Amino acid sequence: MTGKIIKGIAGFYYVNDGENRVYQCRAKGVFRNRKIKPLVGDNVEFSVLDDETLEGNIDEILPRKNALVRPAVANVDQAMVLFALAQPSPNLNLLDRFLVMMAMEAVPVVICFNKADLGDRAMADAYRKIYEGAGYEVHFISVRKETGMEQVRSLLRGRTTVLAGPSGVGKSSLTNRIQPEASMETGGISRKIERGKHTTRHSELFFVEKDTYMMDTPGFSSMYTPDMEASGLKDFFPEFEAYEEGCRFLGCVHIGERVCGVKAAVNEDKIPQSRYENYRLIYEELKQKRRY
Repeated sequence: MTGKIIKGIAGFYYVNDGENRVYQCRAKGVFRNRKIKPLVGDNVEFSVLDDETLEGNIDEILPRKNALVRPAVANVDQAMVLFALAQPSPNLNLLDRFLVMMAMEAVPVVICFNKADLGDRAMADAYRKIYEGAGYEVHFISVRKETGMEQVRSLLRGRTTVLAGPSGVGKSSLTNRIQPEASMETGGISRKIERGKHTTRHSELFFVEKDTYMMDTPGFSSMYTPDMEASGLKDFFPEFEAYEEGCRFLGCVHIGERVCGVKAAVNEDKIPQSRYENYRLIYEELKQKRRY
């Protein structure tokens, strides 16, 4: 049989068979010998040992299209990053870091601002202008008011989606709205396998419908920026490209150069100040990392 790993903990891997049945499986020793670790999101071939207790063995890990480090998950089709429009106000530095991370892995991103009912139109228009101008799809929703839920379902359908965002923006509420059995299913698996209370949140996919999975990642307050050369960061701010022909030097990094098309575009409000300032901050951090 084939299925998808939706959770891994304490040496067990929980495999969804595509029909919302979950098998508790162990991975064969051959994976350890090959130094291959199964990941949440892996598509696998598995053998059923007991159809009543839903137990099995993972026989083969099928080829991966990608694999992320944080969160540790394979075969991601897209990321949906969720921030609140208000209460709390969005941390755009955190959002921009996440966009860089996903761009490095070539994972498309959809940006959703929740609690749209608590913000005002001017606020929404400002954020839309910033991120649609950078080439991202932007949506405004309200989980509490059930506004935009069908739109979200449409975005998720037929894909494996990582849902990410800081605490307090409504990620768990959105997950439970899209998949009401998510919390019940999590509790059931935990009761079956836990040997004492686990304090660490583990990556877990939730089955939504056929070929549709969603992962709710733990809330974050800072994002891991992968090891990369500072000079390469500009490639992950797509709105810069249109103005680079105005730079005097080939390979301009848009920081200290006198004649720079990107800096000129910022001064003329063609590139949002917030995006450029966050680029500059991340650039300096990467430069300091390389120094030490």
